[in-house]
Amino acid sequence: MKKKINRQLMFISAMAAAVTLLSMAVVFYHIFQAQVLDDLRLYARGLSADGRKFQIEKTEESLAGTVSGTSGVGEPVRVTVIDPSGTVVYDSDADADRMDNHADRPEVREAFAEGEGSSVRQSSTMQHNTYYYTLLLEDGNVLRVAREAHSIWSILYRALPVMLLIVCALLALCLLVSHYLTKSLLAPIERMAADMDCIGEQEIYEELQPFAETIRRQHDAILKNADMRQEFTSNVSHELKSPLAVISGYSELIENGMASGQDVIRFAAEIHKSSGRLLTLINDTIRLSELDVIDRSLSFEELDLYEIAKNSVEILQLRAEERSVMLSMEGESCRMRGDRQMIEELIYNLCDNALNYNNIGGSVTVSAQFVNGRPVLRVADTGIGIPREYQDRIFERFYRVDKSRSKSTGGTGLGLAIVKHIVEAHHAEISLVSEPGRGTDITVTFVVQY
Repeated sequence: MKKKINRQLMFISAMAAAVTLLSMAVVFYHIFQAQVLDDLRLYARGLSADGRKFQIEKTEESLAGTVSGTSGVGEPVRVTVIDPSGTVVYDSDADADRMDNHADRPEVREAFAEGEGSSVRQSSTMQHNTYYYTLLLEDGNVLRVAREAHSIWSILYRALPVMLLIVCALLALCLLVSHYLTKSLLAPIERMAADMDCIGEQEIYEELQPFAETIRRQHDAILKNADMRQEFTSNVSHELKSPLAVISGYSELIENGMASGQDVIRFAAEIHKSSGRLLTLINDTIRLSELDVIDRSLSFEELDLYEIAKNSVEILQLRAEERSVMLSMEGESCRMRGDRQMIEELIYNLCDNALNYNNIGGSVTVSAQFVNGRPVLRVADTGIGIPREYQDRIFERFYRVDKSRSKSTGGTGLGLAIVKHIVEAHHAEISLVSEPGRGTDITVTFVVQY
């Protein structure tokens, strides 16, 4: 990046120096042209003042003696006298009788029309320009004075060594300045890159503030995710140890012949129970990992929230009966857009959680309906409830309010974490109202999508 900025600054500097020098050359050349024409004007007016003392019929020698001389800058001046018909009466550098008619010369026409005129004509070699100034005399003739001077190309060619020297000096200076400016410009960015932990405390440009804030948020998010993943890995390892230890212990007893009769049946039941819990834990862990990396731009379909919830309730009726809990469904047809598998998983996890933490003879009520024009899913139970101090943490991975009960019911502590991911994927809102001993009411409000 430094090299790129330096190259661009050097290119801009070189272009600026070249354009400036060329512009100055053109400006000075125009000033030079104006000065030459002013000199010729003064010289012509001086001749016209002297010309009032003689008639054009004078001999050529007499007139030549009158007009011979130089311009104010010491350059030879050519003098020509032209009559109203365009015939050259006198020319200081050529034989007037052999010269063409000058009526078509622009400076001559201008003098006859306006009293004076001027023009500049380039030579075929482009090395010199001829400057003409004409003045209408009192006798009706036109006095023309002319001189040659260098063209702009000749001037540029002669000035080229000096211009190149100046450009080289400017480029050398610009190289040092661009190096310093690039270093000072990138210094805050380099400090940010060197110490990401203190990016918010460093002094940076005002324009970089949003960029720095974004980097800081992303950095904090990365650190947070890293901590979460580390904690998640630690929790998974810990959760896996318990059922594996049970399976390993009971299977070892059976293998060594230390169990017989009813003990074998009991040990096998414990092994089956622990393996089921282990399988559930693995499945929930895999599913949560999938949700962590799922593409948020999901292809939703139109579905009926009530019908999906009703099907989930019917599937869970047997489990509800086993736990002596009444599971019921309420509401109305509720059309919405979403991922069918995710919505089924969300409803199943909420209902399963409500059944696991319920009391014998309790109830779970599932409802789906429109509230204020938005699809709303509600799962309310009469279970053990959640103390207020724990309510903010129940959607965390592996967090359990009652750990002993969770293990006895086969819970993994990941059900509500999966629910949270599904809610976020649908840009929905989830709220919880709970009171110990009186139950829990969880509401998911979806956005309206067409």
